[in-house]
Amino acid sequence: MILAVALLPWLAWPAGFAMFLVLAGCPVPPPPVTDGIVALTGGGERIEAALRLIESGRGGRLLITGIGGGTDLATLARRADIDAARLTDRVSLGRAATSTHGNALETEAWVREHDVGSLIVVTAWYHMPRAALELQRAMPNVALYRWPVWPPAATSAATGTARIAAARRLALEYCKYLAVRAGIGEWLSGWRGPSS
Repeated sequence: MILAVALLPWLAWPAGFAMFLVLAGCPVPPPPVTDGIVALTGGGERIEAALRLIESGRGGRLLITGIGGGTDLATLARRADIDAARLTDRVSLGRAATSTHGNALETEAWVREHDVGSLIVVTAWYHMPRAALELQRAMPNVALYRWPVWPPAATSAATGTARIAAARRLALEYCKYLAVRAGIGEWLSGWRGPSS
């Protein structure tokens, strides 16, 4: 009995990690048309996916949160093969956030400013559980719909070194998710790990 209790923490982490991967990787139904869309930067295809969503009429406005200082909409739209001129008045570039917690705070301020009641959240599939949790806590009255993005590296054949790096990134993301669940996400906001 004592041995079983001692082993419990060692068994709980891998079981929780496996469940995290399964739930994060589950397909989601297409979201309805919403008041807004938010894209959390930090990995491939997130911004492009969000720009395609707003161009197709899925949301009224778009916030790209955590964008680098010198990047402009025209550059981002070119990467998505979209005409930026048609979107200029509907896209906001948020430059203050440097973490997922910061993304949630920046999004909450934008939601208040634009009276957004429903939001499509665009981020990497493995980042979605933590991002959605942070956003939900910052905006409990806003309906959130997930639009997970699968970066090209996640679907291509990878070398052994790339697989090890990906496994490490996923394990780190799970640890960050657990920290947010435990209520110490704000503490994590000062530290940026890989692909936060």
